[in-house]
Amino acid sequence: MATLSSVLAIINPLSGTTTAEQKALLRDAFLRKAKALGYAPEVAMTAHAGHATELAADAVLRGFSRVLAIGGDGTINETAQALRRSATALGIVPIGSGNGLARHLGVPLNPMKAVERALHGRPVVIDSAEINEHPFFCTAGLGFEAHVAHAFAQQAVRGLPTYMRTAFRAFWAYKPTRFLLDGQEKELFSLTFANAGQFGNNAWMAPKANIADGRLEQCEIRPFPAQATGILTWRLFNKTIDQSAYWRGRSITKAIVQAEGPLLIHADGEPLTLPDGKAEVRIVPGSLLVLL
Repeated sequence: MATLSSVLAIINPLSGTTTAEQKALLRDAFLRKAKALGYAPEVAMTAHAGHATELAADAVLRGFSRVLAIGGDGTINETAQALRRSATALGIVPIGSGNGLARHLGVPLNPMKAVERALHGRPVVIDSAEINEHPFFCTAGLGFEAHVAHAFAQQAVRGLPTYMRTAFRAFWAYKPTRFLLDGQEKELFSLTFANAGQFGNNAWMAPKANIADGRLEQCEIRPFPAQATGILTWRLFNKTIDQSAYWRGRSITKAIVQAEGPLLIHADGEPLTLPDGKAEVRIVPGSLLVLL
């Protein structure tokens, strides 16, 4: 068994736009700083989808006190999955495209400063959530945002400019979707379940979300005319989307969404397809320790 001072850094070599050389510098800085603080540090590089979950689960079994996820929202999601309901705390070092959970929690976006925060920080309890069997920590959603997530995953280059171009192209081809939401039929542009307040890049879909209140914010965007697109986008990034007449939200602990045919969703930006067209969403209160 590892001692309580053991700490692991999981690095995704493909995350974001950070170069291999920059990741190597970050790795060396982590090892140097961790040793100086009396930790017994280890580093592991992910090699395939789901690998971060495997590495983090092994760290929990070995008694590591802290696991740092160095990557984008997907890497952080994979790592956090294995740390839920354990005594091992998550350190977030954001080097991805959106960095939604890091931004909501106030984690430094400078990777070196984020490493410092993760090594010096204290564990704080937050909630997580699930959409079917898929855990999420920031947001999960359907409709337009899921449509964009699936399109964005096909792009060779990541980053905000690529995401904005993808969303712009998708907008003109997308049609609002009919859902059965808790037994009520609704036609919606998008449907978001928010544990944290934003998607990433300071796009706030649930400005009043509390990540530790044992609840999710259910955010609906109703169909809107094309001329309202500009003001809605402005409100999204100005943290005032909840003041729009096209936005409707409420606090929940669970929800069931059904659609005809396979259902496109995303969990923390990762595109997924539910073949049976049914999504069950629920909050998992107080289930993760994060270093802040």
